[in-house]
Amino acid sequence: MTRKHIIVFVLIAAVALVLGLIASQALRGKSNDAAALLDAGIVMLPQPRQVPALDFLDQDGQSFSTSQLKDQWSLLFFGYTFCPDICPATLAQLRQLRTQIPEETWDNLRIVLVSVDPNRDTPEQLKKYLGYFNAGFMGLNGEPDTIQKLSNAVSIPYIPADTSKENYLVDHSGNLAVIGPDGTQRGFIRAPINIDKLAAQLPGLVGSE
Repeated sequence: MTRKHIIVFVLIAAVALVLGLIASQALRGKSNDAAALLDAGIVMLPQPRQVPALDFLDQDGQSFSTSQLKDQWSLLFFGYTFCPDICPATLAQLRQLRTQIPEETWDNLRIVLVSVDPNRDTPEQLKKYLGYFNAGFMGLNGEPDTIQKLSNAVSIPYIPADTSKENYLVDHSGNLAVIGPDGTQRGFIRAPINIDKLAAQLPGLVGSE
């Protein structure tokens, strides 16, 4: 196991511990709704968390600020288009989600791939890749420091890759950050996704505001 993999393991373990503590707090004195959310892998934070104002480019090459993550619920997935496994699998599951939830729920939901590989994931590459899923996903590319700041702010870890190596891979978490319509982080969706349970619980969550 390389040093980088050890760091990733420690980071993910730390996030898992934090999520476990949050989950236990959420269950104390809460209704069965909270338990159902947790069973679906949805961990809601005790208090909303502010998301810093950061600037990116979307898959169309247009400026996009995190301050625009409002008026809809958003699921942020930190991945990259050259990922061999977890990214295409997760995006395929999220595409399937569209067929399992009411149309009004989907219309109030924004799926965002935040690239952890800005070196290769140009807006053009993001648009081509996301087009394969044909589900209206958004892609964001930014400066490495900007991506890291957002990743840290929403506690979704990844390790920047050594881009000097050919066909490099990027170590990253499979969790998704849940952003509310006011632009604050409301929680996480834990990996691996259980699409059936997630589809059962999202309409109630997204329709709650």
